[in-house]
Amino acid sequence: MSLTESTPFTHPTLIEAVTRQQYPAGTFYVVATPIGNIADISLRALHLLSLADAIACEDTRNTAQLLSRYGIQKPLIAAHQHNEREVAGKILQRLQAGERIALVSDAGTPGVSDPGAKIVNELKAAGIPVTPLPGASAAISALSASGLLDEHFYFAGFLPSKAGQRTSILQQLESMQASLIFYEAPHRIEESVQAMLEAFGGERRIVFARELSKLFEEIHRCPLAQAPGWLAADPHRLKGEYVLIIEGKAQAEQADQLEARRVLQILLQECPLKQAASLAAQLTGQKKNALYQLALSMKSEAGEEE
Repeated sequence: MSLTESTPFTHPTLIEAVTRQQYPAGTFYVVATPIGNIADISLRALHLLSLADAIACEDTRNTAQLLSRYGIQKPLIAAHQHNEREVAGKILQRLQAGERIALVSDAGTPGVSDPGAKIVNELKAAGIPVTPLPGASAAISALSASGLLDEHFYFAGFLPSKAGQRTSILQQLESMQASLIFYEAPHRIEESVQAMLEAFGGERRIVFARELSKLFEEIHRCPLAQAPGWLAADPHRLKGEYVLIIEGKAQAEQADQLEARRVLQILLQECPLKQAASLAAQLTGQKKNALYQLALSMKSEAGEEE
């Protein structure tokens, strides 16, 4: 189906806006698809998909089902995380022969916590034009409805499944003065939220954005201290894909940490770690346990051992 044929969106102005755009052959098109509601796709994306010679996709079954709902049938190329480099060579040959190839993921924008980045990298290195067709993004959708006032945001994607690696990354992000955006699967949501509570403390706010654009969409904001209780209050909250947003560190918190590091740096030159943390707590008024963890981190940064 092409938008120049009979569709619900046949207003001449819309058709002109879509069709006057150039769609050169020999170009790779990165196309965003809906994250839930199938209506959340652009007219330009539908037109391009109808023009493409083939569509590279994360899961051919999911994409075939999605395309069928728009009345589009195209040859599909499996392009997932296990074969990206291999399939990039095959796509390159077809593009060099003058074909138009589109790339989609199962949901949202390819290459953003989804396969695609490696393929794009290989094609750009070979001089192939790459054109994005923007659309749905779970991270940006959640951020727009969060109400958090940080001027910046940092997209962290999925956290590691191993507890130690997850804790290490959260500790690295703890001091950032930016909203922190994570993706998380339902089977790991509880342990990830608990790790965030331990890393960031209970006062910062967290935004839960679950099943965005779908029938059971839910967006909830609360202090991190209340987050485990909110999850436990309804078993349905352990289902569905999540975007989690953590409020960035306040400037006052940042100043307190800088002062704590300055005091600890002096004390650690003369005192054992535990004593330095205890004295620093008395001098700064901050919590001894937090200062002890900071002192451990400082020694680790310096390549020292306890």
